[in-house]
Amino acid sequence: MVKPPKSPGGGLAWNPKGSSKFFMIDISTSKDFEPDLHLAGSKAPPPEGFGEAAIWQILETVSDPEVPVLSILDLGIVRDVVLKASPNGVDLDGAVEIIITPTYSGCPAMDMINMNIRMAMLEHGFTNIKITTILSPAWTSDWMTEAGKKKLVEYGIAAPNKTFDIPADGVPCPLCQSSNTKLISEFGSTACKALYQCSDCKEPFDYFKCH
Repeated sequence: MVKPPKSPGGGLAWNPKGSSKFFMIDISTSKDFEPDLHLAGSKAPPPEGFGEAAIWQILETVSDPEVPVLSILDLGIVRDVVLKASPNGVDLDGAVEIIITPTYSGCPAMDMINMNIRMAMLEHGFTNIKITTILSPAWTSDWMTEAGKKKLVEYGIAAPNKTFDIPADGVPCPLCQSSNTKLISEFGSTACKALYQCSDCKEPFDYFKCH
């Protein structure tokens, strides 16, 4: 039986199943030094492949707190995922960097989104995480996926439409599909939405503004 080596800081050594290599985890500094970026003892199984594709799959599970039917990938706010593990397994400064852009500067949901990203990554064993917010180029509703726009309508929110910004009327009602609608307020339940009412079904609804 091969004995695991000791880490420089007196921490733990992790030997993945089927591997002959041991990776260092220095528990004295709470930093992991394993190039595969997975914490030993994690309750969740390691993401398949430990690569960028696995991270995108994790991010797909993170919802927008203001519109929970949308993932942050549906919104298009995740701009890039960068793996930053050093080849020799040391000096990891943000082993995984996730780059995001808010839907608008000062969006109050971004703090919650940052926390939810970090929690989702931790649940899958990723412990060395850096989240970077960039404001340029600015987010645009063009970055939303078509699947995300369909989810909006099914949720009762009119999807952004580049043919108009905030029109006085004519935004299709997501509840009955009538275009006999009128603007009630340029601000709806959140700053990124406008409030309308359908003159046919009489129901109010939000419209996700174009940006």
